[in-house]
Amino acid sequence: MNREKKNVLVLATCQVLFGTGRSLIIATAPLIAYGIATHKGLATLPTSLVIVGTAVMTIPASLLMRRVGRRIGFMVGSLIGVVSGLLSAYAVLQSNFWLFAFGAFLFGLFAGFAQLYRFAAADVASEDFKSKAISLVLAGGVVSGFLGPESAKIGQHLVTATPFVGAYLILTGATVLAIFVLLFLDIPNLTPEERAGPRRPMLQIMKQPVFIVAATAAMISQGVMNFLMTATPIAMAHAHHQFADTALVIEWHIFGMFAPGFVTGHLINRFGEIKMIISGLALQFFCVAVALAGVEVAHFWLSMLLLGVGWNFAFTAATSLMTNAYTISERAKTQGAMNFLIYGFVSVLSLSSGALVHFFGWDVVNLGAVPFLIVAVGATLWYAITQNRGPAIST
Repeated sequence: MNREKKNVLVLATCQVLFGTGRSLIIATAPLIAYGIATHKGLATLPTSLVIVGTAVMTIPASLLMRRVGRRIGFMVGSLIGVVSGLLSAYAVLQSNFWLFAFGAFLFGLFAGFAQLYRFAAADVASEDFKSKAISLVLAGGVVSGFLGPESAKIGQHLVTATPFVGAYLILTGATVLAIFVLLFLDIPNLTPEERAGPRRPMLQIMKQPVFIVAATAAMISQGVMNFLMTATPIAMAHAHHQFADTALVIEWHIFGMFAPGFVTGHLINRFGEIKMIISGLALQFFCVAVALAGVEVAHFWLSMLLLGVGWNFAFTAATSLMTNAYTISERAKTQGAMNFLIYGFVSVLSLSSGALVHFFGWDVVNLGAVPFLIVAVGATLWYAITQNRGPAIST
């Protein structure tokens, strides 16, 4: 097995283990918080703090990896994830809402590192393999889409009479395993010459049309996905569905997020990033339409499946497009800036979704996603019409 394929396998495995914890949190955190929070409008705060933590850590994680390399950087992130799992399990056992929220924030710091798995796969991939490498790493999440909610069900009453303590111990174990898997990662550190290469000011990089459209598409596809997904467990509880049904919906949502990754890279190579971004955003529009049609399990299931597939197309294509916006020496800060914009935006939407679904209902949450999708489609079409036919990077 050559190095680029070995790295994809390692990073996809890490994506599975990280994604197991993330989907477990998605399925359980709103319900746990709803049960122990004094104010029910705070029920999505822990889930939102995962996003806030991700935003906080994106730039520091990128800069740390520029200095110490991908392998050590990812291990540092995984250690933070281990602490998060143990603290969250203890918080659930003690019914301590604010400690549980802090544990979720720590998981977000871990996610700030893990969100760089997709970029790491592209670091040493050939030009022809780059889009496939990104999509295959993201495809690792298809397994975690089922492992996370199933782990939540297994861990619901595994250790104590207090629900879900065992689930967060399972999360801890998965994160420990990721540390050992990372021993096999083989991505060379930047050479002194690469680190010392020409680097434009960040503002100059961000002014490029290619950066603007890639960041906008990634921000909004990820933002809408988290906005709707975070509110789903509470909306299903309001509709009197059982947790097993909620777990099923989350499983298929995450399946939709990552299963297309086995073919998305091929589709990007064939049709181009812009068409794939538009296709993904269109699927997210359809997701909203299905959600507004009813509140049966089937409506939630199909809506969340479409939301996941739409995210995969738009987010993977936007990530691939962004690699045209920077040179090797600009890689760390540009990747960090992109992830900061994405998860800063997502954290605001996620924080608001719990209050919206609690006070105004599921329909208002879905309608709230529409203006953002319109902006993303408009920006992408603007780029398609006006893009410079010359090289994307100028020095």
